[in-house]
Amino acid sequence: MSVCPNCDYEYVEGITICPDCGAALVDEKYFIKPEEWTEENWEVVFTSGYEYEVEMLRDNLEGAGIPATMLSQKDRNFPAPGDFSVVKLLVHKEDIQNALNFIEQLRNQSSDLQEEE
Repeated sequence: MSVCPNCDYEYVEGITICPDCGAALVDEKYFIKPEEWTEENWEVVFTSGYEYEVEMLRDNLEGAGIPATMLSQKDRNFPAPGDFSVVKLLVHKEDIQNALNFIEQLRNQSSDLQEEE
């Protein structure tokens, strides 16, 4: 089941964009219910303008056993050219250091691969 991170509505499989607000839907296992979302529970460890970048990083963290979720703050209604989207990657506060270390390791591996080319 897919859920809109902005509207909290659930949609059947196959729907990928919320028809109400235009946000990309997320799998319900990654959805944070509003009552669970508090600053005491989650902390931003990475931001990007690209959803795919944050999704890949989230999936890598999940694979390493670090629960993570995304918060997309796209504003398609802003009357100006350009993309003002901000996508945040959040982890539980007790996992911040592990997540930051993991992200740094990924960056180092990426740099090493680029140098080899």
